[in-house]
Amino acid sequence: MIPIAQPLIGIEEENKVIEVLNSKMLAQGEYVKQFESDFANYLGAKYATATSSGTSALHAVMDGLSISPGDKVITTPFSFIASANAILYCGAEPVFADIDPQTYNISPDNLAAAVKKHPDAKAVLMVHLYGLPADMDGICQIVKENSLYLLEDCAQAHGAAYKGKKVGTFGDAAAFSFYPTKNITSVEGGMVVTNNHQLNQRVKMFINHGQSKRYHHDLLGYNFRMTNIHAAVGIEQLKKLDEFNQQRIENAEYYLKHIKNPRVTLSYKPDDCTHVYHQFTLQSEEREGLINHLHKNEVGYAIHYPLIIPRQKLYQRKFNYQESWPVAEEVAQRCVSIPVHPGLTPKQRQYIVEVVNSYV
Repeated sequence: MIPIAQPLIGIEEENKVIEVLNSKMLAQGEYVKQFESDFANYLGAKYATATSSGTSALHAVMDGLSISPGDKVITTPFSFIASANAILYCGAEPVFADIDPQTYNISPDNLAAAVKKHPDAKAVLMVHLYGLPADMDGICQIVKENSLYLLEDCAQAHGAAYKGKKVGTFGDAAAFSFYPTKNITSVEGGMVVTNNHQLNQRVKMFINHGQSKRYHHDLLGYNFRMTNIHAAVGIEQLKKLDEFNQQRIENAEYYLKHIKNPRVTLSYKPDDCTHVYHQFTLQSEEREGLINHLHKNEVGYAIHYPLIIPRQKLYQRKFNYQESWPVAEEVAQRCVSIPVHPGLTPKQRQYIVEVVNSYV
C-alpha cells in the first residue's frame, strides 16, 4: 500500500536527538530556544514560541488575545476540529462562514456576511487548508474595517505564501503544528508566531503554568511546553522544509498534468499563491466507488473531512446550529485525498495517476 503520509526522518534528526540525550537536558531548554529562533527567522516574524502540539498552540493564541466566555469567533466549518475546539476551550462561541468552492478556504464574501450578522464578533480564525493560502487581501480588509483580531491556523501550511509573503505573518498571531503527517514534524509539537511582544509574553506564561518567573504564577496556565527532544527533530526538519515542499509541489504538478479523468475534479491553485500541498485533494460525485478503487489497487487515501464541524455531535449538542453551509457540506461529501508527500518515488507517482485514470 502506498501510504497517504510518510514522515521523512534522516540521520541528521537521529544525531540531534542523541546529542540531546547525551546532554541530559531533556525538557524545555536551549534546543527549544533555537527551534523558536530558527522558525521565527524562517517566517520573518519577531517571535515564535514552541508548544506541545498544534492544538495547544491554537489554545494559547486564543488566550493570548483574551478570547473569553461570551465572545464570538468567526471561523471555517471545513477543517480539522482542533480549529474550532480552540474557541471552545476559552468558553467562546464559534460562528461559521462558508468556504470558497475552489480553494476550500473561508470565503471573504461569506466572512463579510458573517461579520454583518454577528457585529459583536471579536476575532476571525481562518485556516490555510491543505497548504493553500486563503484570500488574505479580502480577509485582511474585512478584519481591518471591523476592528477584529485575525488569527491564522497554519497547521497545514508551513512555508506557504500569499503574493510572496509567508502565511503566519498576516494576522495578530498564528499557530503551526508539527504532527508527524505535516510538512515537517517534531514528532509532536506546535508553534505560536506573532509580532506582538505583549501577546508573546502571555503565550510563554500560558504554556508554562502561568509563570512569569520560576514558581511565580501570574495567571492560570497549562503544561503545554515542548521538550528539547522534540525541538531537536524540529531544528533539523526545518532545514529541509523548502526541499520537502518543492517535492510536494512537483508531485502535485505531475498530478495536475497527467490525471485525466472526467469523474474527478483536481485541486486548484491561484497564480499568486505558493501552495505547499499538505494534501492533494480530489472531488468526485462517486467517492465511494473511487476510494474502493484506490484501496483495491493499494493506493492510500483519506477523507479530509467527511463531516463539517458544526454537524459534529459535540457542536450539535452544544449549539444546535440551524444554519447551512452548502459549499462546505457538498465538499465534505465529495472530497478524497491521495498521496502527495515527498517520500513518493517517480514510479509510485506514475502508478497513482494510472490508478486514478483507470477509475470508471
